[in-house]
Formats: sequence, structure tokens, C-alpha cells
Amino acid sequence: MDSILSSTTFQLRKPLLCCKHHLPQFSPFKININAPKKSNNCSQKRQFCPPAIRIIASSQAAAPSAEAATSSYSVPSEMKAWTYSEYGGVEVLKLESNVAVPPVQADQVLIKVAAAALNPVDFKRRLGKFKATDSPLPTVPGYDVAGVVVKVGSEVKGFKEGDEVYGDISEKALDGPKQFGSLAEYTAVEEKLLALKPKNLDFAQAAGLPLAIETAYEGLEKSGFSEGKSILVLGGAGGVGSLVIQLAKQVFGASKVAATSSTSKLEFLKSLGADLAIDYTKDNFEDLPEKFDVVYDTVGQCDRAVKVVKEGGSVVVLTGAVTPPGFRFVVTSNGETLKKLNPYLESGKVKALVDPKGPFGFEKVEEAFSYLETNRAVGKVVVYPIP
Repeated sequence: MDSILSSTTFQLRKPLLCCKHHLPQFSPFKININAPKKSNNCSQKRQFCPPAIRIIASSQAAAPSAEAATSSYSVPSEMKAWTYSEYGGVEVLKLESNVAVPPVQADQVLIKVAAAALNPVDFKRRLGKFKATDSPLPTVPGYDVAGVVVKVGSEVKGFKEGDEVYGDISEKALDGPKQFGSLAEYTAVEEKLLALKPKNLDFAQAAGLPLAIETAYEGLEKSGFSEGKSILVLGGAGGVGSLVIQLAKQVFGASKVAATSSTSKLEFLKSLGADLAIDYTKDNFEDLPEKFDVVYDTVGQCDRAVKVVKEGGSVVVLTGAVTPPGFRFVVTSNGETLKKLNPYLESGKVKALVDPKGPFGFEKVEEAFSYLETNRAVGKVVVYPIP
């Protein structure tokens, strides 16, 4: 389980203009080098009070010293971040300006966040669907991140300041996900969870990939999928489903890829490489004359999916009840998976897909959550730029 980050704040270093290193100029994202003024009144209505997080963190097992990290960048002690202090709907989300920048442990880097993305697990977590295994409130939500390394822990070997990186910042999505997530100006992440950003992708595109592409790839691996096999993807237009189609075809060498969607998204499925696009509003996939080696269920229809899987085949289940031979799959974040898939992304064989209604600005995170929860997104819901 990921350790809960303490809220010990950094001292403000030399002004950025006096520093010999500068962040790359990637418009329109910019750095605010002036730390917000602290308030001594932690009872204010919208205050995200750093001492409260210190109290929470002190109850956890002792973590390596945050002094194990150094930086030539000017890192403020506080940052803007979206937070919630209770479980509920989008109304519990608050944009705060005095959240403590998380400390950096020896095996971590501090990222100046350029873009983040939302996943179904984000709103399910906010609703308290797995509160028994969640990290303590208050929470800065967000799993997916893309940004620039501005501070490096003493044990980090693979990254340096200035590197453009991306990743899913919580190793276990449901078991103690990070208290300080990616919907903030800064986030601290273990080296092993990150990879260098593909050179051909911008920050918004890269931010939409990590959790979804790792879920797609690792789920296919666990199902035993391999070259020459066939697959049916339920929910092919979504964040995970759209990547399952591409990976099955371009990476694993599928003999046939079928996928379901609504009428308006059928051509989109074909553009991703689906050999058969099924309109679930008109046709029942159980009526197909053929069966598949693997069914990848992203929508919670395992009871139907098992009817079209071959004997000895597998059904990967991301949500809903599980019927044998289906199995529940929850991703484990792994930067090595991203590194392995980077060549396919950089060659254009696998494409990053940002929903056309986005990206959503940092001040529109509530709107982004509301849209995600309609289940109508095509590709990923991305928040960009993060100032």
C-alpha cells in the first residue's frame, strides 16, 4: 500500500529568475513562483488546513526523510489543488490555494503538474465506494499525471530535473491510493511508477494514458491473450476499451477484434482497428454466430459476456458482478509497462485519445467530473492546463 504523504512543507528557495535551471517553455502552462500567503485561521470555510494532514500522516508508519531530495528549482511551500474533505457528489470538491506541497521521499520525484486525467475510479473513490481501503481524508484526487520533474529523491536513478514524465501515481488504485493526487500544481511520485513522456505527445495526450493503457495491457496479459487470438471488447469507445482495441491489434497481433458501442461511435471503433463494430442499441452480441478467445468487459456485463467466450477462454471484468470464467481485474501501476509501450505510441501505432469536449481547464474540474459520470466520454477526460 502506498504510504500516506505527510504535509511537512518546503522552505521557499531562491526566486526562479535567480536559478540557473529553468522549466521548459511549454505554453500555455506556466509556473507561479510566488507562494500563496499562509493563513493562521484554519477554521475558515474553504481552508484546506495543512496541520490536519500532519496529524493524519503522523499516525502512519515512519517514512524516509523528505530531506533526502534536493532541487535547483524554486519550489513553493503551498500550492493550488482540488480537494474534498467528505465523500459525496461533485459538490464536495473545492479548489484551494493553500495546500502544502507534498514532501519528496528518497525514492520519489516531485512533478510540476502540466496535465491530469480523470478515470471512473476517481469518482467512485470520491463517492466513498471503497472508503474502507482509501487513504484518510482530506484528499487531493487524481491518478493520472503528466508534467516536469522539479525535484529528485536521493535514491532516484532514472530521472533528473527537467525530465518530462507521465504515469499513474498510485501503485494500487483501490488500496491506499495517494492522499496527494494529481489534480494539483505539484505531486510526489515513486520513480517506479513513471516513464518519460512519449516525444510526439503533448502533456494533455500523455496525461490521458497511464491508468487506462496499463489497465488495458495488463488485463490482456493476465487473460493469456496472444497473437492469432480473437477478442470482443465491451465498451470499445471508452478510455480503457479504446486502448484494448488498439493494443490487441497492434501489440498482441489479434486475429479478430470486435467491439460494442452506441450508434454514433461505430465508425470510431473501426478507426481504432475493430474488425466488427456492434451497435449495442440494436444488436445483442450474444446472438453472434461466433465465440471469442477473450472478452474484455469494461461496462459490467459479465453475465452476458460468458455466453460468447470459447471454452477455455477468459473474461476480463473491470466492474460489476463476476460470473465464471470471468475474473476481476484491478491494475497495478507500473512505469515499466509505459516504457514498454512508448515505442508504439511514438510510432503512432497506438494513439492517445482525448475526448473532444476537453481538455477541461483546471478551474473546471467539477464540470469534468460531471461529464465523466455521464458515461458518454470518447477516449479520456483530461484536465489541462494546470497553472
